[in-house]
Parts: sequence; C-alpha cells; structure tokens
Amino acid sequence: MCRNLISTTWRAGRHHRCCVSQRLIAVAATLWSLCGANGLLMADDDVQAAVRLPHIFGNGMVLQRDQPAPVWGWAETGTRVTVRFAQQRQTAVADADGRWSVELEAMPASFRGRPLTVSAAKQDTTITDVLVGDVWICGGQSNMEWTLRSTRDADLEILSAAFPGIRFIRLPKIARMQPQTDFPVEAADRPEGNWRRCTTDQIDNCTAVGYYFARRLRRRLNVPIGLIDVSWGGTMAQHWVSPKTLAEFPEMAPYFQKFEQAMQAWNDGGGEQGAERRWEAALKQWEQDTAKAKAKKEKPPRRPNRNSYRNPAHQRHPGGMFNGMIAPLANCRLRGVLFYQGENNSFAESWKPFPRTFPAVIKDWRKLFGRPDLPIGIVQIAGWSNRRSMTYDMNHHTNIVREIQFNTWRNTDHTGLIVTYDTNSNGSIHPARKLPVGERAARWALAEVYGTKAWKSNRLIEWRGPVYDGIQIDGSKIVVSFAADTRRGLRLDQDLDTGFYIAGADRVFHHAHARVVKADQLQVWSEAVPKPVAVRYAWSNLPTGGLMNFRELPAYPFRSDIWPLVPHQSTGAYRVQAE
Repeated sequence: MCRNLISTTWRAGRHHRCCVSQRLIAVAATLWSLCGANGLLMADDDVQAAVRLPHIFGNGMVLQRDQPAPVWGWAETGTRVTVRFAQQRQTAVADADGRWSVELEAMPASFRGRPLTVSAAKQDTTITDVLVGDVWICGGQSNMEWTLRSTRDADLEILSAAFPGIRFIRLPKIARMQPQTDFPVEAADRPEGNWRRCTTDQIDNCTAVGYYFARRLRRRLNVPIGLIDVSWGGTMAQHWVSPKTLAEFPEMAPYFQKFEQAMQAWNDGGGEQGAERRWEAALKQWEQDTAKAKAKKEKPPRRPNRNSYRNPAHQRHPGGMFNGMIAPLANCRLRGVLFYQGENNSFAESWKPFPRTFPAVIKDWRKLFGRPDLPIGIVQIAGWSNRRSMTYDMNHHTNIVREIQFNTWRNTDHTGLIVTYDTNSNGSIHPARKLPVGERAARWALAEVYGTKAWKSNRLIEWRGPVYDGIQIDGSKIVVSFAADTRRGLRLDQDLDTGFYIAGADRVFHHAHARVVKADQLQVWSEAVPKPVAVRYAWSNLPTGGLMNFRELPAYPFRSDIWPLVPHQSTGAYRVQAE
C-alpha cells in the first residue's frame, strides 16, 4: 500500500505543473522517508519515481581505489540518470524494474573530499566529501561489534583519535528471509547507517578491532580507509551464509525446523498485531506481579523480554544476516574483509554445523562480491569462563571452533588467521584489549594483501606466530617442530612453560613442562607420562601460554593428535574431517 501511495502521489505531482505538484512531490518524499526508515520498502519494492541511491552512499563515504566503482540506484522506468564524480560523467537509463547502474573508471587514492552528484529529471542528489581509498568490511559477532568506547584504552584512544581520512559506517542490524537491496536508516544523524569519521567527536561507536586495523593501514599506506561494519552480537556462522547454501548441510536441519516452527507460531498468533497484544498483556501482568512482590518485600520477577514478541524473520535465523546485511552490499568494490565470529558456535551442540558453515561464509561472500580471491582475515576466537578439569579443558567447544578456523585458513587461499587467545586477562567473553587484534590483522593485510616488505629487507613483514609442523618422540619427551618461516627466535615468554599438555596411549592428558632446544624446536615432557604419544598447546576454553617467536607473535594453538572430542552438554563427538 505504501509503495502504491508513493507512486500515485509522485505521478500526480509530475503531471500537474503547478505549485500543487511541488507539495505532492514533497509528500511523496516524506512517505518514502518514513517507509524506508521502517524497512517497509526493501528487496523487490525498490521501483521509485524519484531517483534514489542505496544508503551505503552517504556523505563522507570512501570509494575503492584502483578498481572500477559502481554507482547504482532506482528511478522510474525510462528515467535517464547521470552520475558525476572526479571529472567523470557516466549515464544510464532505469530499466523495467526501475534499476539503474553506472561504473566510474578506476581512480587513484585521494584525501580530497569531492561531491558525487546523481541527476535525473531536473533532480540532483549530491553526496558530499567522498574520498577514494581502500574499503574493508568488518564482519562477525560481538567482539567485532565491540566499540572503541568499550575497550580498555578508550579513555586515551578516543581523545587521541585524529584520523579524518579513516571513515566508517555501522550498518543497522537487519535480518530477513529474502535478499535485500538496501538497508534502512532512521535519520541522517544516527550513528547506525551513516558514514562517520575517526575523530574524537565521532569515533566512539567505531568497531575497535576495525579502528586499530585501519589506523595502522592508514599510517603505512597513506591512503584513506573505509570500514563497513556488518557485525551483530550473538550470531552464528550460519546466519552469515545464504539459505541456498545452508540447505545442502544436513547439520542445519534442526535450525531450519526451529525457525519454521517460530514462524508458524508467529503467523498463528496474529503476526505483528497479535504479538503487540501479547506484549502489552505480559507487560501489564509483570507490573502487577512486581507490585505484589514489592508489597511482600519479595524479589520482583524479571521483566519480559521485548524480543520474544518480535517477528522471528527479523531476528537471528539461518541466512538472515546474509540476506539483510551482506546482500545490500553486493555491488560494492572492496579491498578485503575481516571476520571475527565463532563464540556462539561454542555452546551446547552449535559446533556441529560449524565445519561446514564457517568455510561457507568465505565461499558465499566471495561469490556475492564476484571475487574468488577476495582477501579475508579470520580472527580466531579468544576464550572465556574458567578452566575446570583437564577433561573439561581438552574437550571444550572453543577448541573445536579454533581448530576449524585454523583448518579453514590452511585450506583456503587468500586468507589469514589472527591469534587472540593471549588478549584476555579474565573470564570475559569480550576481551577488552582490541589493539593487538587490530595490529595483528594489519600485519597480515600489509604482508599478504599489500605485499609490504620489512624495513631494510626484501622479505615481507612477519605476521604469523609459530605454526605447528610435527613431532618426534624422544624417549620420555616429545620434540615439536614448527614451520620454518614462523619459528625464528622461538621462545617462552619470561621462560614460563604454561599451556602445555601431554598424554600417553591412555589418552589422558597431564600438564607438562617445555623448553626450547636447538633454537627452533620445543621439547615437552611430564613426569606423569613416561611414554608420551601426543602433545597439545593452548588447548583450553581459556588458554594460557607464552610460546612465541622473535616478533613476539604468539604460537597458534595446536594438537598433534586427531582423537575425537566430546564437548560437555553435547551428544556425539567431533572428528577432524578428511581434506
């Protein structure tokens, strides 16, 4: 109804050349603003009489350098649209579906903020202060979403932020059952959906990992950096994969079934109106129960959760974030992606689809963006909770997730893996130190994506810590080797041998001692295991360990065995999949 009303109003304005037409056009624009802000006109409802750009185009944005830059949008069928930017002029005509698109020629980096103007039927839409540089997507869940204002160093870092050439946009949290072509923006001054600058007055809600990453790239490359933040706390890998891909995974069947049941209950309950009635009733009942509890000096009941009365199709569900937050960006040109996710696949049995869904994130995103070689930096999850029994540690879900992330990296070209387990000083699931994570991600990007060589050297800068390569049994000890280009200056931080475990044929692990031998190998042993057969390192829900190399880059968690793991609160065992 909203779409028809807008279309009718606009056409009335066009065909009546008088002051009334201007008022009608203004009404149409207001209706569009209201409908768009509430997400009512998305996906196939994009045909608009007025020329319109998607919301990723905004004041202060960054276009990708050295690649053709698409500019697209919607207008009434047959409308001739002209795009002007940086002395370029490109023209297109809106097709039968009201869509138009042009492609600007590749441009070099520029810190000069210039206008991008879209003209059609005597209507000009201008985006101001547009830079040209490198654009990176920052995706994942809460540890990527974690804002700079929430980090350990916020008190100083926000005061020190003076990087107007770094821009960022945090997309609103949108989940949908069908791929979307745009995302809604409530208002031009909202921190979500609008481009902002990395300066003291605007940077507070920037992704902290992304900020530290961009800051290092900006310093080294001397080009503008644009960050597109598509993170959403509490999401699982399957939320970021297309439903079509997920349908091929048997492990996803329970998740689809649960979502279908939720949608059935939503529809049977009267949809939005029924949910609103139930919410109001629950709230009223809670208020009554709270008053009674206070009168009796008892603990009041917990307030009802508003999200329990919202449309399941707009919440976390298989493919929902891929459709709602990634699909609208399909036409964007990018330099690469950082993806930090895995925590919510570390509970109960949520690890089961992860061996398939996590690699599928990379495949589906690359397919969507038309870049089989799109660089993707994987941020390995840290840890949380407390170390309990040895059995609990050895079989914890987080170990499974980290191993899958590691194997995905090793089996997928043009990816990197950034270690984070050493950044958590307590049991929080959100480590407050994001600086080392962003800096390590930048090391990977500078080396592998940009080909940056070290100072006074012909070698790429180092970005990996020691990578496990194999073991040899030497009597009562195990000698561990590491990949040649990662083991230089192998050492134990302050000579402390924490985080090592060793087991014999009985597969029972014990804490072990370790020391560096032959400068590039590690010797591990335990008096409790006279005949060792397997060794593990940093293998815990909250890992410890100071094994590192000359650059003080931490070793990747590893194990020499492939024994099945049976996580607590879970049925069945995790087994390493054959390559």
